[in-house]
Amino acid sequence: MASVDEFEKTEDSTEEEESESDESEEEEEPKLKYERISNDLVDILKKDCISCLAVHSKFLAAGTHWGMIYILDHIGCHIRDTEITAHSTTVNQISIDDHGDYVASCSDDGKVLITGFYTAENNQSLNFDRPVKAVAMDPLFYKHGSGKHFVTGDDKLVLNEKGGLFSRHRTTALHQGEGPIREIQWIGDFIAWANDLGVKIYDMSTRSRITHIPREHAYRPELYRCNLCWRNEKTLLIGWADRVKVCVIKDRVHDDARNLPSRYVEIVYMFKVDFFVCGIAPLGTDLVMLTYDKPSEQGIIQDSSSKRPQLQLITPHMEDYDVISSDALSLRGYEEYKCNDYHLECLPEENLFYIVSPKDIIVSKLRDEDDHVTWLIDHEQYEEALAVVQQKENTLQKHNLQSLGKDYLDFLLSKRDFEKAAQLCVKILSKNKDSWEEQVYKFAKIKQLKAIAPYIPRENPVLDPAIYEMVLLEFLLSDAERFLQLVRDWPSHLYKVQTVINALLDRLDRDRGNTYLMRALGDLYSYERQFDKALSIYLRLKHKDVFQLIHKHNLFGSISDKIVQLMEFDKEQAVSMLLDNMEKVPMEKVVNQLDKTPEYLFTYLDRIFQKDPHMAEKYHGKQVKLYAEYAPKKLLPFLKSSTHYPLQMALEECEMRNLIPEQVFLLGRMGNVKQALKLITEKLQDVNRAIEFCKDHNEPELWEDLNKYSLDKPFFIKVLLHNIGTHVDPIILIDKIQEGMEIEGLRDSLVKILQDYHLQISLREGCKKILVVDSFNLLDRLIKTQRKGIAVSNMRYASDVIVFHCKHAFHEDCLPVRGVNSCPICSTQKRAPAFK
Repeated sequence: MASVDEFEKTEDSTEEEESESDESEEEEEPKLKYERISNDLVDILKKDCISCLAVHSKFLAAGTHWGMIYILDHIGCHIRDTEITAHSTTVNQISIDDHGDYVASCSDDGKVLITGFYTAENNQSLNFDRPVKAVAMDPLFYKHGSGKHFVTGDDKLVLNEKGGLFSRHRTTALHQGEGPIREIQWIGDFIAWANDLGVKIYDMSTRSRITHIPREHAYRPELYRCNLCWRNEKTLLIGWADRVKVCVIKDRVHDDARNLPSRYVEIVYMFKVDFFVCGIAPLGTDLVMLTYDKPSEQGIIQDSSSKRPQLQLITPHMEDYDVISSDALSLRGYEEYKCNDYHLECLPEENLFYIVSPKDIIVSKLRDEDDHVTWLIDHEQYEEALAVVQQKENTLQKHNLQSLGKDYLDFLLSKRDFEKAAQLCVKILSKNKDSWEEQVYKFAKIKQLKAIAPYIPRENPVLDPAIYEMVLLEFLLSDAERFLQLVRDWPSHLYKVQTVINALLDRLDRDRGNTYLMRALGDLYSYERQFDKALSIYLRLKHKDVFQLIHKHNLFGSISDKIVQLMEFDKEQAVSMLLDNMEKVPMEKVVNQLDKTPEYLFTYLDRIFQKDPHMAEKYHGKQVKLYAEYAPKKLLPFLKSSTHYPLQMALEECEMRNLIPEQVFLLGRMGNVKQALKLITEKLQDVNRAIEFCKDHNEPELWEDLNKYSLDKPFFIKVLLHNIGTHVDPIILIDKIQEGMEIEGLRDSLVKILQDYHLQISLREGCKKILVVDSFNLLDRLIKTQRKGIAVSNMRYASDVIVFHCKHAFHEDCLPVRGVNSCPICSTQKRAPAFK
């Protein structure tokens, strides 16, 4: 079969009917799709014309104007080896039983022919001697004992059957006298036929006519025939010229009247249309109608020009209708045909509709999801098409996400919407390695690798290394910053690192000052485990990750000659790293490296001293100069904490920088206390500090020097009187004060001296008392201890001490005579003897 798009291309696309209004309607998606039946039918139509068609789920039966009947499958191929030469002139109607075992046909030659496909037992050929316009078989004709009924229509409706004892053929006139019968349709128990006056329905179960539906218009039936179609066994569709009726057969529930059929017909829809009806068929609750435009002037029966027929899908209402869709059909030779030249046949259970013209047969069916997607694609609505495919991919046969997605990508690329296309690749290509590589090459061909680079997968799937190298090279040549970002973002196993390094080195030959490229080179060397080269580049660029690189790859052996560079980059972080790894980077190497950069050496040694004052003792001499230069406030605490520096050198350094407190300390440590005191009094003029210095060294000569220096300085005298009372005799200083010298606060100072004196006396007395009490307490404790060693007798020995009963104790060696039995003290008082 050919699609409707294909056969429409064969027609003149410049016709006036294809106006702008038609073009606007094409923007709405059609409800039906069309295919032209071809194959063997094409050869048939070359020599004959179709006059009627009957459809069955198994086959098609096409009658021609030459009286032939062709049995075809649904795509137009012959089912039987030869055609049926049924009549000598036009075949008017063909009827098929429900099983598709028998075909009945009628013709203007007056014959009615019944042909069996599988047996000739019930074949019949009847000659009515007048043109027969319609025929209909009992749907159950195939059944044994069914009576083999069929009806024919000419000037009357005749029921033909076999019955009786010898199964003789009998005919019964069911209706006559109202003109020729042009259409008969039989379903179940009901036969519907149309004549010049209207439509009748006959009930075979009761052998009675149910109703007559009169014609309501004056159009000539030979030009605009009545079209009948059963929706089901109770619903009849009638399309007659420009009138449409839908009738429902119902059973009478309460029927008191006599001689009335047990069934009646109710018209549920009845409306007039703006066109002529060439055929009518059901589609669910809607109607499918083959239509033909009315002539331009009312009352004109014959058209002056032929137009294309249309297949319209409508929703009926009681007196009106809504058009859902309307498709103009370009059937072959439509310019020569009128309304009655077209027919519409259907297979309601399959929603198939056959549009028949003398030289063409087109089958129409509901558009499925594949057709919906195709229409969306044709109208460049790819987003909607993708949504449909994602939701219903399992039910689609023509479309899938991959193929549609690629089409959409090609469309976006043609529209130069590169960013959107790149984003869509992730969704469409998913984990398909080949598709990804194909798409990346497409982007490369149009020089848009930059757009797709952020979306190229790095795992599952991993693409060919050449893909990643191609993208990196693109950025290397045009965008160094993005190149660096990709080098850091993409795992190094995706591409050949050395290949990228070689390309990068060539690029750096032309752009040596590009820091982005240098940083990328450092990273690439690191990926290749060429850490020495990477470290050199990182240090040159002062890369923030240089310390991380050293730690991660244990590059401490490579930094022995790069310590100054590390300090220049970040001396605090560098010192911390060196201190934490002193076993890998010995202190001697660091000091030697930093010896020419005193500031960095100071920072390093200072941190070592803070960590452990004894760790770098051999460099304390250097530290004196370094502290004096870079941290004078730290020098004095350092001098006090360490003893591993040359005192004379340290003194000279302090003298050179006029660091007085440090000189005082060093002079004191060197024993030159007088010079130190002189510096305090003359340079610092700090009497309190001088007093503390004298207290620390507690030498009378220092106090004497301080007193001499203070005699002409009232403030010094005042402070001395307040503080020296407990160290030297204040009378000495008071005696030397010149008469008449005004000393502010002298009285308070004298009172302070007296208070200090009384305090000293009190302290001495208190100490004396405490000493006496402590002596007696200690003696008592000694005696108690000694008692523990005395026996219960008059005298006992405890070690080499003899304790008598009188509680007098003597060392054995202190007794006048060894072995004495009585206390020498108490013997004169004639006390009882003691015992050992």
